[in-house]
Amino acid sequence: MTYLWAFLVGGAICLLGQFLMDAFRLQPAQVVSILVVIGAVLGGLGLYDPVVRFAGAGATVPITSFGNALVQGAIAEGKAHGLVGVITGIFELTSAGISSAIVFAFLTAVFFRPKG
Repeated sequence: MTYLWAFLVGGAICLLGQFLMDAFRLQPAQVVSILVVIGAVLGGLGLYDPVVRFAGAGATVPITSFGNALVQGAIAEGKAHGLVGVITGIFELTSAGISSAIVFAFLTAVFFRPKG
């Protein structure tokens, strides 16, 4: 059942993104930004963690979990270090994802030729 719920919740998040692109003619970058903000708001309100406990990877793999991770890092470091912690905490939990995105984007640019 865990796999089924993960599939359904992750699919619902992807369906929401596709709906935003189709219904409102949004570009993929706009949809990604919207989904990150949705994850951040739900995480800030404490509503994203129950979804993660319920759906597992179905909620932690999509881009909405990145927004949740940003907020959770800011909240945790803000409690420990105040305003400076809010700023640095944003990057503490997400630094591995951000770093890997930069490295893989660089490697892709080095080894592949763009079309056009």
